Amino acid sequence: MNKSIELIHNEHRALAAMLSAFRSLAGEIRAGRQQPDFGLFELMLRYIEELPEKVHHPKEDEFLFRKLRARFAEAVPVIEQLEDEHRQGEHRIAVLRAALAAYQESGAAGFEPFYAALANYIDSEWRHMNTEEKQVFPLAEAHLTAEDWAEIEAAFSANDNPWQGAAGEYAELFSRIVNTAPAPVGLGAPLK
Repeated sequence: MNKSIELIHNEHRALAAMLSAFRSLAGEIRAGRQQPDFGLFELMLRYIEELPEKVHHPKEDEFLFRKLRARFAEAVPVIEQLEDEHRQGEHRIAVLRAALAAYQESGAAGFEPFYAALANYIDSEWRHMNTEEKQVFPLAEAHLTAEDWAEIEAAFSANDNPWQGAAGEYAELFSRIVNTAPAPVGLGAPLK
């Protein structure tokens, strides 16, 4: 795996970890083993909204997808599908944020709609990342030049990736989530 792909893959892993933690916590609430922590959910939603939607996806569009589109026309349909999914990201986050607000407002009666919105968002993100990793990455590795990779690497190396322990706003947000989330999801007090 080349360094650029590894950087993008690491960002996918960070998002996957956050999505898995979110699903796990919601599953514990659904099973009656945990009470909702709306502050924690807000932090997790902020992470999902900020890092992938505002940092990661725009760089995929501007660097990886643009370069691959120019080098291998047969990749255009899958690139267009992924770019369309990126454009829908803000709306999908808004749906999830509204479901969380409704859950907080209405209590237990709002949990199932929130859980459905969360599951839909997570499933969509998993499909999206799998398409990138299984279809786009191999095409990029086969068709992009050393100069393309250097530009992509520079762009993604500049990201403040909390999974890699980089200092800054996203690292702090990631750390707050990990320290707040109950064990075994995070380092907070164990589930009750």
